[in-house]
Amino acid sequence: MTTSAQDRSDAVLSFATRKHGGQTRIGCDPYITHAVAVAGILRDWGYGADHQIAGLFHDLPEDTDASEQEIESIGGADVLRTVRLLTKQKGYIMAEYVAAIKANPVARAVKAANRLHNLRCAVAADEDFKRRYVLEPELPPAVKAPAESMETPLAELPFLYEPVEPWKIKAKSE
Repeated sequence: MTTSAQDRSDAVLSFATRKHGGQTRIGCDPYITHAVAVAGILRDWGYGADHQIAGLFHDLPEDTDASEQEIESIGGADVLRTVRLLTKQKGYIMAEYVAAIKANPVARAVKAANRLHNLRCAVAADEDFKRRYVLEPELPPAVKAPAESMETPLAELPFLYEPVEPWKIKAKSE
């Protein structure tokens, strides 16, 4: 990784951490752990820096005071476009929201990673909730298909218990 790639990685992680500062998830984990886990899943799936940064920034507009200008300045125009697609606007129509995500490969990948991490964290939720959540329409087929055909209860699926990788975005050096 070049120094500039490392500098960018440090800047985006620092920005997201600062913006999510003080926020917690159910269970009292710092909220940034979710954003970093989503970026880590994308990295593990082989996606590059822009996918990972969009994963790290995906909740900024809805959950923080981060401006679009800040997101674009730190993440770039492509990341901002993806984050906009993932952000539910006031009065949004679900079918249009889902169609826009499905039409954008980066947004689709980030949404899938977000879903997967949320499911990993939902082990205490009841079976009906998990099944409904997994089968919502914006979930990509790669995660949806096993849920539709499973005989094993969701709570017993190993992917729900996989540990989250350390929280550092790594740009590909290739």
